[in-house]
Amino acid sequence: MIRPRFAAALSTLAVTALAITASPAAAAPGDTLTSCSSTLTPDGWVDIQWWNSGGCGSGFTPNTKQIKDLRGYPVGTQVNACASTWPPAGWTITSSYYSSACRYSAVPSFNPNTWTLKRTS
Repeated sequence: MIRPRFAAALSTLAVTALAITASPAAAAPGDTLTSCSSTLTPDGWVDIQWWNSGGCGSGFTPNTKQIKDLRGYPVGTQVNACASTWPPAGWTITSSYYSSACRYSAVPSFNPNTWTLKRTS
């Protein structure tokens, strides 16, 4: 007999593993994936949200992130992204501000941590 907490943890781990192993190479512009913070954000992608998840470990530091594919967007497109990764080539920072969705530190501040990016080339 599997205990309910253990079964819930296993199902969370399985979903997280599935999301982490999905191939960003097959993604379309605007597609999102969830991964653990220990996984590097691939080229052409940006972090768009951070949170703490038992599926990626424990502790108080945000350890899970949602990433977004910016490859293939037309020139002039604007998106918001966490300042935890540099903008991909062809994207320019047009403004910065604070967002609680982009708190990627255990000791967050109210300093700007989010960018508005614009596709320029």
